[in-house]
Amino acid sequence: MEGDAMSGSAGSRQPVSSPVREWLLDGDPAIRWQVLRDLLGAPEDVVAAERARVAAEGWGARLLAARDEDGQWMGGAYFPGRGEPPDDGGQPWTATLPALMELHAFGLDPTDDTARAMVALVAANCRWEYNDEPFFDGEVEPCINGRLVTLGSYFGVDVDGVVARLLADRLDDGGWNCWAEEGAVVSSFDSTICVLEGLLAYEAATGGSPEVAAALRGGERYLLDRALFRRRSTGEVPVDAWLRFSFPTRWHYDVLRGLEYFRAADVRDPRLGEAVELVRSRRRADGTWPLENTHAGEVHFALEDGDGRPSRWNTLRAARVLSWWDGPA
Repeated sequence: MEGDAMSGSAGSRQPVSSPVREWLLDGDPAIRWQVLRDLLGAPEDVVAAERARVAAEGWGARLLAARDEDGQWMGGAYFPGRGEPPDDGGQPWTATLPALMELHAFGLDPTDDTARAMVALVAANCRWEYNDEPFFDGEVEPCINGRLVTLGSYFGVDVDGVVARLLADRLDDGGWNCWAEEGAVVSSFDSTICVLEGLLAYEAATGGSPEVAAALRGGERYLLDRALFRRRSTGEVPVDAWLRFSFPTRWHYDVLRGLEYFRAADVRDPRLGEAVELVRSRRRADGTWPLENTHAGEVHFALEDGDGRPSRWNTLRAARVLSWWDGPA
């Protein structure tokens, strides 16, 4: 990828150069429709026409084609129900939950007939390995249930019961931790971002409730009080990986993912400033952002060329965060 980087000065309304925009538009339909909507402000009919291609072409069509006859992926909800466990003990990303999260990221239109049929099959046939409950009834871990609420809210499935569990699972410091059942009393960035994304999607889809709003504000404070990547007590960075931007993010937290949440919530808080400048500083000389910290584990297919290479996903995600932050309040 060649091209001159645009200025990163505060107040810039254009976070990518023309060559970078052209490069983004050379990507998959899942990338193109979001570039048209979020960076170029294209007319709604143009965006909708490009988005409709996700189900029929490229990554979206390829992932949909990887389903089993019963609508699941690899015969499992969180883990594949067939095949050999990975030799390295890593997490496989080929089962139903990670596949649906990728389709959500691609922007598969939830009103599309393909999406409706997909969701109906998952609801009928997929059950959690942990408790053998139906997929949309949820599991036990907040980091799983948060993503499930994201999916249910997006695809129009009733997840009220899962939301109630998440509200009850909130810890005293405002966030969530998947190890709470094992005695954890301090929240986790990984669990908290998964739940915040889900509750925000639920609020947007249903109107939410005072309890959901309070949980969102509490979870936001948990991250903001730590500038999105620091210990509250010492100011140190406890996890270096939070400073590297992966995609797909899976259940993992990083600074760019945190900022994407605050952009979606439209919460402009001065405590985000350091995180924003970190994202701005990671832009390469050619105007792109690289793929970093890909999470090990089996996948159906790779979306990009590997760590250290220019990433359309990270460039899109970083550019729209900066466009939001630098734009009018």
